[in-house]
Amino acid sequence: MLPIDHKDHGFRRAGIIAAVATASLLLVAFTGGRQEPEDEALSAEKEHEALFLENRFPSAATCATCHPAHYREWSVSPHSYAQMSPVFNAMHGTVLKLTNGTNGDFCIRCHTPVGMNLGEPEFISNMDRHPTSREGVTCIVCHRVNKAYGKLSGRLAIVEGDLFEPVFGPSGNDELERVIESSDFRVNTERGRAGRAIHTKAEEFFQIRTSGLCATCHDVNLVNGFRLEEAFSEFKTSPAAAQGQSCQDCHMGTEPGVASGYAEGPAAIIGGTPTTSRKRTDHMFIGPDYSVVHPGIFPHNPEAAELATIRQWLEFDHEAGWGTDEFEDEIPEDFQFPEQWKAADDRYDARDIVTANEALLAEADLARQQLLRAGYQFGEFSVDRADESGLAFQIEVRNATAGHGVPTGFDAERLVWLQVSVVDSNGEVVFESGDLDPNGDVRDSHSLYVHNGELPRDKQLFSLQSKFVTRMVRGGEREQVLAVNESPDPLPFLRPSTSSTILTGRPRGVRKHKQNIEPLGRRWAKYKVPRSRLSGSGPYEVRVRLMAAMVPINLVDAIKGVGFDYGMSAREIAEGVVAGHLVLWEQSHPIVRQ
Repeated sequence: MLPIDHKDHGFRRAGIIAAVATASLLLVAFTGGRQEPEDEALSAEKEHEALFLENRFPSAATCATCHPAHYREWSVSPHSYAQMSPVFNAMHGTVLKLTNGTNGDFCIRCHTPVGMNLGEPEFISNMDRHPTSREGVTCIVCHRVNKAYGKLSGRLAIVEGDLFEPVFGPSGNDELERVIESSDFRVNTERGRAGRAIHTKAEEFFQIRTSGLCATCHDVNLVNGFRLEEAFSEFKTSPAAAQGQSCQDCHMGTEPGVASGYAEGPAAIIGGTPTTSRKRTDHMFIGPDYSVVHPGIFPHNPEAAELATIRQWLEFDHEAGWGTDEFEDEIPEDFQFPEQWKAADDRYDARDIVTANEALLAEADLARQQLLRAGYQFGEFSVDRADESGLAFQIEVRNATAGHGVPTGFDAERLVWLQVSVVDSNGEVVFESGDLDPNGDVRDSHSLYVHNGELPRDKQLFSLQSKFVTRMVRGGEREQVLAVNESPDPLPFLRPSTSSTILTGRPRGVRKHKQNIEPLGRRWAKYKVPRSRLSGSGPYEVRVRLMAAMVPINLVDAIKGVGFDYGMSAREIAEGVVAGHLVLWEQSHPIVRQ
């Protein structure tokens, strides 16, 4: 494991890149970033196959015709990014590698239920998946399910059928019948006829209004009994559940993270005519994840898919300004564009799509900050000592939500921490905790710089990231980035637990040291600055930031061996993750020594 050097924008001594060669069989899945143009017959065959599969699993783009507002929200959501994420795909591939493939589709069947229902390979590039498959948790994953599965970890039998088949939702068929019978909407309910196609029936599915629907993927219990994610379990025992609130109340309402009621509006707009106004749920489902991929391929955009393939989009250099007047007016005569982007009109069209997608991504970033700020908040600030022996102070961090702990879900890979600095009267920093190493990690035991002895461990770090703790072959335990312990077997595989997990609540080989804050709970971050670090009598100022990150960069290092999708390097992934770090709150407090 070697750190990332920000000076040369590559992993130091090629440590991360070289490691990719050790997993060449898995890496084959992602080496499609720059392929030669496909044979015309093969391309036609793929188009026919896509059309056939659309009759089994309709795309969200098909639903967008009558549900444009819902589609727009969903298109930038964590649900729609679930399978597009190169971080997820590499982590899933790494777990497959470490378990000799015996983990199977356990992870990915939540991230692309359609892909697993189609029987797609568990580990291939998203560029080679069916379009509906790479839509992740797409429309039909919730609205073509008619059984109350409960905590099933994503094994969904999606009801197959084309657009004309029934859908399942929170209400019955009354409004749809009115639309079909009305001459105002002019819809078509018969296959083979021209006109605006529409599903012929809307069946009421009681579970779609309940938190139980979310539990299907948001409580993750591994086959060996390990409780990887417990968002639903936390909710079921929370004050919010006791008050009758649901997951949807906070995550599909008018204010992210707060049970603030729902908007009112039409469920559909058909040929420009809206249906009857009703309760309108928000389908952005915002969370802590964010995109690190090319803005031409995410958010999902039908215009983007029509203009170019994913591989072609990856050749569009949006950062260089292609499709802007500033760039186009200064192009050298001998400049060579890829075949897809030789025409200026195509580059301008692509720029319009990228600009629209970037605006939607910015909107999602704002919603993400609102969501996280609703959960994480500062409490009191207390000075315990400020005298000749040094400084000692405490900072209270509160969970302001009643619905679950913070972080929740995959809390062992959610990084929330305090950045704290103490500044003297001359503006000099005399103490710092929560600062980042050159890779963008906090200085905990998983930092590559700390691991290599190049930086000291931050002994006063306040972090809410839970830790995986696994048993070692010769006894004892150790923290690990991934919850897969070292196996003495030359062919490691995922084993069922050899003893009952009823009493222990976990398998013998691995556990999770949870660090999150319970609903409406609080934690105190305690800091001490020794006299030797102080430069005078002060006054001193304590500056505090409450920070949040999607994943730690050490996870990128841990999963690099299988490669990253879309031809992305580990460096590009890491920079994208760091660019998404959020400052949730910041404050300052003066301290005068006695």
